[in-house]
Amino acid sequence: MWRGILLLILLAISTVAADAQRRQINPIPFAHEPCSVLDNRPCTPSYCSPLEPGPCIPEIDYPYGQNLQLTIVSVPSESDRAKYRKPDHDLDTIGDLFAELRTCWSPPADNARGGMQMSVRFSFNKAGGLIGPPRLTYATAGVPADTRTTYLNAINASLKACLPLKFTSGLGGALAGRPIAIRYVDNRQLGK
Repeated sequence: MWRGILLLILLAISTVAADAQRRQINPIPFAHEPCSVLDNRPCTPSYCSPLEPGPCIPEIDYPYGQNLQLTIVSVPSESDRAKYRKPDHDLDTIGDLFAELRTCWSPPADNARGGMQMSVRFSFNKAGGLIGPPRLTYATAGVPADTRTTYLNAINASLKACLPLKFTSGLGGALAGRPIAIRYVDNRQLGK
């Protein structure tokens, strides 16, 4: 009888240990891990339900989401300087597009304000031109209207100086009409 109890305890411990090993999250990003709707745990990185239509396939967190968002600073850090180099070829990836947009930015020289932030939203057409003017979506609170106007004019002038962008046909087709949001941050040390 004691042997049976000891055997059941060992079996329970090994089952718990095996279950704990199976529940570990795979540390490799974007790794597919097979799952089943009969598992009593969620799949990595998300899970599905037998009540949902379609197969049980985990969603992947891509580095770029549905919204194309970019932050451009006036003075990039030493580690980010490579991202501010203009590509020497037609733009073929979102990374190329972002690098091109970073190189276009030239902050205003007069009526500038340190720490000023402004966000705009716009879309490109297939040929690399703007679909309408950029729309202002955010400006630092408490900033005078003439300073906001100065920064918006600098953003518009910087974008117009780079247009039309030279997209490959694949990137041009993929980006046409997709909204792009850019946050401009003036991190210069002004007045020193």
